[in-house]
Amino acid sequence: MKTKTIKIIYWVLTVIFVLFMAMDGGAGIAREKTGQEVMRHLGYPIYIMVITGVFKVLGAIAIAQNSLKTIKEWAFAGFFITFVGASASRAFVGDSIGLLMFPLVILVVMFILYYFWKRYETIKTA
Repeated sequence: MKTKTIKIIYWVLTVIFVLFMAMDGGAGIAREKTGQEVMRHLGYPIYIMVITGVFKVLGAIAIAQNSLKTIKEWAFAGFFITFVGASASRAFVGDSIGLLMFPLVILVVMFILYYFWKRYETIKTA
């Protein structure tokens, strides 16, 4: 794959993922009504929205930058735990397969982003 193609894919996926996570985190911090309904349905306290929301926003910032690689790796790990946990939570309350799959689809997008980040890092240092 060409260097330019790798850069474009990496940055497009990064922008999409970062915006999605930042908006989701912001909605959690604001305790958005739909999010509260989901938390109640899953059996979680509402205040967890603020905690996870702050970490989603910080994780989005960490993924958007390229100078602190270890922090970026931890952000990817945190999002992995978030998405697997979201899917498992849905499974434990008996939600439909569609609701279980959505976090896993986002997880796949994140893995693709991670792959292209590693490719981008390789061509950047070459």
